[in-house]
Amino acid sequence: MQQALGRARCDGTAYVFANRRRTRLKVVCWDGTDLWMCLRRLHRGQFVWPEAEDACWQMSAEQLQWLVTGVDWERLCASAPAQWPL
Repeated sequence: MQQALGRARCDGTAYVFANRRRTRLKVVCWDGTDLWMCLRRLHRGQFVWPEAEDACWQMSAEQLQWLVTGVDWERLCASAPAQWPL
């Protein structure tokens, strides 16, 4: 994180990385005393990953929870369509 992103590893931020197929996530976080890492794998489907050119983006804690669960977290804050199709 320090070399690739230029960010301090012990700033309390959780860093999430995905593989190319987006079937696995790696979460790295500093908890105040030590650095820990958590891995998550989907057996079916893919994690919804932002299509951004930037190497870093910010997410809320709720969005991170939905991402790790495998739910499309980008749709959680989308407004409802004006007319629901019947």
